[in-house]
Amino acid sequence: MLSMLSLALLGLAAVPAHAELSDTIHPFVAATYTHDDNLLRLDDNIPGFSGPRSDNIRQLQVGALFERPIGRQELSGHVKASKVTFAHYDSFNYDGRDYLADLHWRVGSHVDGHAGLGYVQTLTPFTDYHSTERNLRIQRHEYADAGWLFHPSWRVHAGFDRNRYEYDLSVQRFNNRTEDTTDAGLDFLASSASRVGVLLRRVRGSYELQRFSGGGQLFDNAYQQDEINANINWVFSATTQFQLLGGYTRRTHVAFTARDSKGPAGRATFIWSPASRLHLTFAGWRVYEAVEGTLVNNSLNKGASAAASWDLTSKIMATARVLRERRDFNAASGAQLPPGANDSSSSLQAGLTYMPTQHSQLSLNANRQRRSGSPLVGTNSYLANTISLSGSIQF
Repeated sequence: MLSMLSLALLGLAAVPAHAELSDTIHPFVAATYTHDDNLLRLDDNIPGFSGPRSDNIRQLQVGALFERPIGRQELSGHVKASKVTFAHYDSFNYDGRDYLADLHWRVGSHVDGHAGLGYVQTLTPFTDYHSTERNLRIQRHEYADAGWLFHPSWRVHAGFDRNRYEYDLSVQRFNNRTEDTTDAGLDFLASSASRVGVLLRRVRGSYELQRFSGGGQLFDNAYQQDEINANINWVFSATTQFQLLGGYTRRTHVAFTARDSKGPAGRATFIWSPASRLHLTFAGWRVYEAVEGTLVNNSLNKGASAAASWDLTSKIMATARVLRERRDFNAASGAQLPPGANDSSSSLQAGLTYMPTQHSQLSLNANRQRRSGSPLVGTNSYLANTISLSGSIQF
């Protein structure tokens, strides 16, 4: 099967790129074949639920990118549909959906912003929930923002962002939630294209269903997160750039306030191109994230990564990335967890991409992920290796 797909993808990638069908709509087709030796992310000492731990996954995707000027406004986005099938765990087979529409609007020369809608339907990752029952996750995204350049060097902006998550599997619906983010900021714009500013942000999280506490009582798992952040994008030169969005965060809960926390949080990124064909990216973060588990539903994640891309030739690019992250958990039941309720993971990725034409490419990627789990909260310790071959062409 792999050899047949390889030949098909090579043939697809070799199709000559003619003139685009439209300057507004850009259709594309893509295919991916993946082998995963620990699909369900099971503990090293646990056998597969119903046979092998590994599986082979095929994905066929069709869609279109679009961009349409409307006067001084611009409408852009994409529409994607995919068919994903599993060789052994065929109960996971699903149809994926991914839609996005974004309007970049302008009023005069100094006021502009974005408004958009998005929808993604995909299979929930097996990282924190392990079952042979299919669990689709739907994410609905709505947002709007506006900015005013009231001085050549100063800009104010504000925005609202809503993400809604819904889970298909009944035992996972306690994770159905809505996250509303409101922010406002002030930026100083340097003549060098650098930006330095302050950003105030409030995140309100609400859950569709109440949870049972350790004492068997229902409670509201809603939370509020308030942040004051430095918002920096500093361009040292054409080859060196530093980005920071971080500062002080306070997270509070409607119930079981012993889970409340506060302290520094954010993400920093350093981008450097020491040579014209070599691009390096270093990142570090300390952020709160949702966890799609049974015993825990959020964590404070601390991690770092390094990534590189190297243009070997005008048509071949090599990539590599190493990542390490630790998660400190917060109990979904409202109970205060003892010390040691955390896990850590690391991953190593390497890939090659061949671009025979401007609008086609063929990629080979390998990834190795290892996690040291926490028995206190039921996260597995595992090793997983994946390798995938993909090809795409845009018309």
